[in-house]
Amino acid sequence: MLIHETPLAGAALIELRELKDERGFFSRSFCREEFEQAGLEPAVVQCNLSFNHHAGTLRGFHYQTEPNAEAKTIRCTRGAIYDVIVDLRPESPTFLRHFGAELTADNRLALHVPRNFAHAYLTLTDDTETLYQVSAAYTPGAERGLRWNDPALGVHWPVPVKLVSDKDAGWPLLSEAPVGSR
Repeated sequence: MLIHETPLAGAALIELRELKDERGFFSRSFCREEFEQAGLEPAVVQCNLSFNHHAGTLRGFHYQTEPNAEAKTIRCTRGAIYDVIVDLRPESPTFLRHFGAELTADNRLALHVPRNFAHAYLTLTDDTETLYQVSAAYTPGAERGLRWNDPALGVHWPVPVKLVSDKDAGWPLLSEAPVGSR
């Protein structure tokens, strides 16, 4: 694996190091030791699979509060997504800044999302599937969110958003409920 830092400390893009031959390739997609050496949280408590029928489907922004905050590593295994994270650590110099990357089945990139970051993605193709490795179990009472189109975040989505759940459309704007008051 090749682990690339992002502008948001603790977040990383993970590129596969492919060992190719006439059969195809083999690659390590996760290694606890390499994650630890890169300062990434290696715990995997739960793995989730998400399938989306249509391009333009948005999921997020989601996060869990302490003590249930979770780190995630997201990989697109079918189709393509635009994956975005937001730094929610008040002490961070990049507080409320975001980073986005295109993750596709073809580029095989993964995005590691640290604890106390919000996460969302927008499908770029029909029939898209993503795999999440998560460091903490889903805890309904700890789930929070940011509005995907909050002007305070300034996220530019590369294609129009066509489908978003009522829950995700209803998260409060930062001007209504700043992070930490939710």
